[in-house]
Amino acid sequence: MANFFKENTKKKVNKQVKKTSTITIDKLDLNGCGVGRYQKKPIFVTGSLPNETVEVRIIEQKNKYILAKLLKVIKASEYRVAPQCQHFSLCGGCDLQHLDYEEQLLFKQKKVVELLSRRGISSEQIHQLPWQKSIKSSEWHYRRKARIGVQFDKNSQAIIGFRQKATNQLVAIKSCPVLVKPASDIFTLLKALLAKLTVKKAIGHIEVLSADVVDKHNHLTLVVRQIRPINAHDRQLWQEYADKYAWTVTFLASKKGQKNSDDQVNISVCELSYDELSHGELSYPLHDDIRIHFSHTDFIQINQPVNLVMIEQALAWLAPEPNDQVLDLFCGLGNFSLPLAKKVAKVVGVEGVQTMVDKALVNAKLNRIDNCQFYQADLNSQWLSTDWAKNNFTKVLLDPARAGAEQAIQQISQLNIATILYVSCDPTTLAKDSQILLEKGYKIVKIGLIDMFSQTKHVETMVLFQR
Repeated sequence: MANFFKENTKKKVNKQVKKTSTITIDKLDLNGCGVGRYQKKPIFVTGSLPNETVEVRIIEQKNKYILAKLLKVIKASEYRVAPQCQHFSLCGGCDLQHLDYEEQLLFKQKKVVELLSRRGISSEQIHQLPWQKSIKSSEWHYRRKARIGVQFDKNSQAIIGFRQKATNQLVAIKSCPVLVKPASDIFTLLKALLAKLTVKKAIGHIEVLSADVVDKHNHLTLVVRQIRPINAHDRQLWQEYADKYAWTVTFLASKKGQKNSDDQVNISVCELSYDELSHGELSYPLHDDIRIHFSHTDFIQINQPVNLVMIEQALAWLAPEPNDQVLDLFCGLGNFSLPLAKKVAKVVGVEGVQTMVDKALVNAKLNRIDNCQFYQADLNSQWLSTDWAKNNFTKVLLDPARAGAEQAIQQISQLNIATILYVSCDPTTLAKDSQILLEKGYKIVKIGLIDMFSQTKHVETMVLFQR
């Protein structure tokens, strides 16, 4: 979480804050920020890299550390590269565009190792970790879903983009090279459109999603969240843009201070309704002719090519056999469950959100898969006594949110299942949960990075445990 501070106005402190110095950067911290030493304290310099000599301005001093702004790179790292995005120095979306891609992967692997070591895992175990080949992402144009912020200045002019680093203010984005190409240049179009609207300052943000649509590829879905319903003039304007640029636009209107209501207005170049999932208007392909159908409010993996390789690797590592019964926890829409079901006797998918369970059931039906059952349960509660937990499971796959799966892990260990595949989107909670499994007698037999978010500090990992 970012720490916000109010600058002290005393003259003595101001002189200190404005001081410049030359330092050497020793390493990157877990957030990808360069760290050196100054006045016997660690000094953090965003945008710097290990083995660089940099000129910095001190901006904040604490008892145990110092924050500084990078002014100039005097001696550059051999792994420094030119960022592709013109907004990189301000936008908070990416952290590592200035670092060579292979070094990004090495940084992420070191991050996982450090967090595991912090959980008390022995240096011998750390040294012997069976690292596998990383699942690599395209370096650019991989992100198919993003939330674009909208703010208005005092002249009611729209600022459209992403949050600045460590602030709630937006950077006015012209183009984003990590978004898929249909979406990467949408910012200029949105700015022109919003300038013509009659209802100003009504829009909070715009979610953009690129997905396969029936008979139409590279189609963009826009979800516009605003505090007042759309009027006829503005609706017509959005319709014109939707027709011209092959958008489907949905408005979610709400009153100030209230959550978004269910009142929706759809503008679409398609004839399909958003709310009828069985029509399959939004979908993405998996293996064996499986398609996952979803609506714009659902969680999906934002990097589709990496998602496909991730599923292939999960199947290879789990080595499913025809007689296996697999438990898939935090199953979502069936991203792993359905491919697994085609290779085993039975899959039981469990998810905390009932609407996701309902949609997973629909996905199984649409894909003509009848050996996959889905249930709703709070996986942070006691669930061992439920009927679905009494199956004779031979293998477990879990893909929890960033909060991890501590309670689920504790209960899985009681089922005496030999093989557990853990797909993690947060290395901190992965380290905590891994410690529990290692203490229960499991061993890590395979571990590998999944680079779902190229150019960022975010790390996804797949770990195979066996006992």
